[in-house]
Amino acid sequence: MIRVKLGLMSKLKVGVDVGENDAEPRQFLECALLAEEEGFDSFWFGDHFMPWIHTGGKSVFVWSLLASSLERTNRISMGPNVTCPIGGRYHPAIVAQAAATLDNMYPGRVMLGVGSGEAVNEARFIRGHQNDWPNWKERIERLTEAVTLIRELWSRDGYFTFTGKYFPMRDVTLCTKPKTRIPIYIAAMGPKAATLAGRYGDNLTTIRSPETCRNVIFPKFNEGIRLQGKKPDEVERMALVNMAIGDPKESIRKLRSGWAGILVKGAYDDPDPRHIETSAATVEESMIREYFQLMPKVEDLVALAKEYQKAGADHIVLETGPYPDLIKSIARRVLPHLH
Repeated sequence: MIRVKLGLMSKLKVGVDVGENDAEPRQFLECALLAEEEGFDSFWFGDHFMPWIHTGGKSVFVWSLLASSLERTNRISMGPNVTCPIGGRYHPAIVAQAAATLDNMYPGRVMLGVGSGEAVNEARFIRGHQNDWPNWKERIERLTEAVTLIRELWSRDGYFTFTGKYFPMRDVTLCTKPKTRIPIYIAAMGPKAATLAGRYGDNLTTIRSPETCRNVIFPKFNEGIRLQGKKPDEVERMALVNMAIGDPKESIRKLRSGWAGILVKGAYDDPDPRHIETSAATVEESMIREYFQLMPKVEDLVALAKEYQKAGADHIVLETGPYPDLIKSIARRVLPHLH
């Protein structure tokens, strides 16, 4: 948490996110071991069935990796950033069971990042056909109901009936419960989602820039927190930094060959990673600079992290991908300035 006392600001938590694209499963595990060894506070995996970008060529299964990575490490906290318990690939009760089992085995080290989902990943599983892909309003309703059910399964003793709109359950109980309170991070890109994250989540995760976090996302999150009677210093604001290291013009060129496609209007409703990838060429430079932090040198991440901290972030997560050399470089050249 950020608290200003006697002119001093407390430690900023720093993590890495390796996604789910671009590598074989064992390389992701090796990155988790390296992140702990190098002193990062958190480690996050993406959770996709179909990858965002077709030429990435991989989409590893997060729950298998979480189990093996937690077993091989001792300290670092881990979770999916984010999983989607909206009734597509996952019923929320299954997510509750998976996370509870992990926390039972590795108490206090499991985090749960959740979001409303995207068609490339979920549409094939919603009602069996992608043409039934729900709009954002329905997806966010599904998400908030899912979080409510997950918490009840974790906390309630004995059998109970859940009268939800999307996930009604009768005479249900979760026998293997978490040993600790698993923090739920809700993803938000806009003001409405940020308010709902404050109302239903423990913590927030967002990919927006420091300026947008300071002026829009964090204030709306704080508003949601207060609606639930919580205090801003009782929660965590986590910024996921989509970044590119190197010459900014070259980084923009590379992003326009693939990853910038996630910024195209309608990308979250497009079920085909090939379409998303080819649409990247149409993205304006200003949009790329809003959602991707273009850093000429790794050391520039120090100033960026401090910008996020001044904006109100308690925790930043650097989107490194499954690349050990980059993780090690950040650990040696950035972490000492932030810890």
